Amino acid sequence: MNSLGASAYLRTDSRITDVVFGWYGVLVDRQPRLALAGQYPSGVIDMVLDPADLWGFDYYDAMLACGWDEERVLADYERHHGPAVAWVLRVYLERRRLALCAMVTDMGAALRDLRAQGIRVWTLANAAAVDCDLAREVFPELGLLSGSVISAREGLLMPDPALISRANRRFGQLGFVPGSVLFVDANARSIEIAQRAGWRGMLFQNAEQLRSELANV
Repeated sequence: MNSLGASAYLRTDSRITDVVFGWYGVLVDRQPRLALAGQYPSGVIDMVLDPADLWGFDYYDAMLACGWDEERVLADYERHHGPAVAWVLRVYLERRRLALCAMVTDMGAALRDLRAQGIRVWTLANAAAVDCDLAREVFPELGLLSGSVISAREGLLMPDPALISRANRRFGQLGFVPGSVLFVDANARSIEIAQRAGWRGMLFQNAEQLRSELANV
């Protein structure tokens, strides 16, 4: 198996027929701070989004991405932080669409180019279902995706190999063959799990890198 890096994917002689993308940091640029900007002082936003908080935003964002509903998240968050701070998280959830600030640079064009070449595009998304639905409304290019496996709807998070198995089973009905699949994600561990399942893997940096890698297949 190749070491992960700018050229991190498993090369074989078969051509790429399908590319599976991760979600945040690959297709969708999400900036949670934007959903709270103008609603609270900067210090309050810093506190709520603090990555060092064991029971903070990142933890509950992951719980949403593995299928917890919002009221369960808010109740558990309030248990750790109290009702006033929990209300800030509620405001975030109500305004979460504003956090979806853009497609990752040039990735909309990359999806169009791949489809024009006859390469199918999919997503295996670690995300809450509502966030995926909102992103599809905001960014029309996501309509080019042939299908998706969304962690919240599966009750699992990557890098759980069961999600790769489910993608193989569902997408396989449309001629999806693991050895001809490139998985593009920003998480090295997820790439490793995909490679173990027979997919090729690329640790994503930017759209230019993606084009370069595909040109070398």
